[in-house]
Amino acid sequence: MSLQGKTLFVTGASRGIGLAIALRAARDGANIAIAAKTAEPHPKLPGTIYTAAKEIEEAGGQALPLIVDVRDEASVYDAVQKTVERFGGIDICVNNASAISMTGTLATDMKRYDLMNQVNARGTYLTSKACIPHLKNAANPHVLMLSPPLDMSARWFEGHTAYTMAKFGMSMCVLGMAAEFKADGIAFNALWPRTGIATAAIRFALAGDEGMKQCRTPEIMADAAHAIFEKPARAFSGNFLIDDSFLYAEGERDFDKYRVDPTTRLMPDFFVPADSVPPPGVVVG
Repeated sequence: MSLQGKTLFVTGASRGIGLAIALRAARDGANIAIAAKTAEPHPKLPGTIYTAAKEIEEAGGQALPLIVDVRDEASVYDAVQKTVERFGGIDICVNNASAISMTGTLATDMKRYDLMNQVNARGTYLTSKACIPHLKNAANPHVLMLSPPLDMSARWFEGHTAYTMAKFGMSMCVLGMAAEFKADGIAFNALWPRTGIATAAIRFALAGDEGMKQCRTPEIMADAAHAIFEKPARAFSGNFLIDDSFLYAEGERDFDKYRVDPTTRLMPDFFVPADSVPPPGVVVG
């Protein structure tokens, strides 16, 4: 299957995983609504909605750059309407926009708590809600959350309760909406990386340049997302997927191609359940 002619509404698509997913779809000839905040170059973070649009069009897709704050209801609904007016509908919604602060309770001020929960949990809920009426008209509608499995282990909460609550809020949208909209044939799935992914968030918020070497590239998430979108929506919904395990089940065997530095051990990501076994030959940690 191909995503040619399909329309994707992707939040946080100006860089990182969101942009990689958009570029993978663009190579099929898809239409991409780039829903993100960065319109002017950031001093530390690469990319804007306009540079992303240029890359998408060079890859073979059609791009619509939109300045969107997923915390703002009017902003999201306006962007969705502009996407429908430009491309005639929406086939796929990707909830990628996220805010992160790996801080404990006493170190997390309420402004940061509100930001994470408004962007992650509320933003995902709002964006999905805005897209659903249009997805109901699509031939194979998918909603994808870049969020983790709902593993309610204290180890995922004790060091960063606020962040975990915000990310798990995204995953709870999958759990609830997959059931709520089953009769409409809309698929809701979550995708999460087994390892760190080489993005600006990793570099500046967690691991620095050295840590980036222990990561995989965003292309592993893009390839996994593309394979999800090819699935029949009515038969593939409510799943919480780990990138390499899902790709292995889809026939992928070469995971070294995704490594930033094949000589360095891979950094495990947060939220991967203990019973999730890597594919044969993959060593993490």
